[in-house]
Amino acid sequence: MFIKIILTIIFLAVMIGVGLYTRKQASSVEGFVLGGRAVGPWLTAFAFGTSYFSAVVFVGYAGQFGWKYGLSSAWIGIGNAIIGSLLAWIILGRRTRLMTQHIESRTMPDFFGTRFDDQGLRVAASIIAFVFLIPYTAGVYSGISRLFEMGFGIPYEYCVIIMAILTAVYVILGGYKATAMNDFIQGIIMLFGIVAVIIAVLNAQGGLVTAVEKLAALPSDADPSVNGGFASFFGPDPLGLLGVVILTSLGTMGLPQMVGKFYSITDESAIKRGTVISTVFAFIVAGGCYFLGGFGRLYDPVIAANGKIAFDSIVPAMLVTLPDILIALVVLLVLSASMSTLASLVLTSSSTMTLDLIYRDKKAAPGEVEDGSIDDIVAEKIERRKVVVMRVLIMFFIAISLLIALNPPTFIAQLMGISWGALAGAFLAPFMLGLYCRRVTTAAVWACFIWGVGLTVVNMLAGNPINPINCGAIAMVGGFPVVWIVSLFSKKLPEKTVESIFECYL
Repeated sequence: MFIKIILTIIFLAVMIGVGLYTRKQASSVEGFVLGGRAVGPWLTAFAFGTSYFSAVVFVGYAGQFGWKYGLSSAWIGIGNAIIGSLLAWIILGRRTRLMTQHIESRTMPDFFGTRFDDQGLRVAASIIAFVFLIPYTAGVYSGISRLFEMGFGIPYEYCVIIMAILTAVYVILGGYKATAMNDFIQGIIMLFGIVAVIIAVLNAQGGLVTAVEKLAALPSDADPSVNGGFASFFGPDPLGLLGVVILTSLGTMGLPQMVGKFYSITDESAIKRGTVISTVFAFIVAGGCYFLGGFGRLYDPVIAANGKIAFDSIVPAMLVTLPDILIALVVLLVLSASMSTLASLVLTSSSTMTLDLIYRDKKAAPGEVEDGSIDDIVAEKIERRKVVVMRVLIMFFIAISLLIALNPPTFIAQLMGISWGALAGAFLAPFMLGLYCRRVTTAAVWACFIWGVGLTVVNMLAGNPINPINCGAIAMVGGFPVVWIVSLFSKKLPEKTVESIFECYL
């Protein structure tokens, strides 16, 4: 316990120290939200990866999908690396940076409002982002708190509250630059941690070969007379597995907190290096998490009060027998993953609300003015006021998600399915096509917003007749034909407007 406490205190002190170190760079909106658009490839790649993979993956997804699909759940991690990281950087990286810088966009809602010449889209997107990032954040709180409960014996409620306070401190102090620097430190811990944990768990089962043989001997849930499904190549439910791969991989390209990383990277050469770094990181961390979760059935499941398996307790149950030093490493691993994701979420949400709702019509007037003039002074005051508002909203956003985390309505994976389904279902298709296609119309973007949010909410209100995971995947993929069809029959943007936006690629 002494080792676990000391390591955790050192870790938290470093995180807050980085916040103090970077606080001067967070005095302006550009600095607070985007790090001055001067963040290098290593910091950006690690920020992308650590925002992607949190306690939700390590505890919620790895536990539930590892139990359901066995070793084939490792395909989810491979999909995350190839689709969610490699393709995301290739498809979105360069174009996102160039277009958002050209149209002076700082957030995804701002992009929709400017790119499609409709401030109503900006408002709608900011509301969607704020509302549906909350269950995502609650899921992250829930995941890290279950690990803390296992490692330190601290009640779940106290864990959630402590996490909320610590995250708020360093994000409020240093903004995006503090988040990116901490993400790099946290990413290093995650890389070493996941490898060490996998080795320890497999050794406890007699080695890799023995562990796989034990898994192959287990009967299928659907047909107890059939063994081997949990050690097979595509598992007992290939179609369900595909839905999870789509949701967790394709979704990153439509999530504001993920796409925002491309806004801040320094230049095009940094994007090329960041692509490689981010992909390797995803292969190790995501692939490792799901591979580890695949052995969950070799441990006795925790049964919840309702008589069902507590999926979020599967991975903690696997780790509780490890030596104290490894449990300390696991706690730091998940703490690292979760704090980076939480920081990204709360920063995205607060900046969206501030810049796209509260101050959307109060930007400083363009034009050159002499240094020291009244216009400069007023503009500086407005910038500082925006940063203050963002910091206040960070606390507000954390408080709301904290209330949900203290009374979680469902498993972590279902919380994530609702959040990712609505956000990526609404944003993925119009954002990606908006970067490439000149013919996407404003009406098509509105239609996709209604499609993504509508499908997710109706499914939820109807008692989830479609599994939230599969519903999220349908919302994402279905957004592309929605945008294409509506664009064919709706009013096009003026040619002059479109040309001025796409001239950044020339």
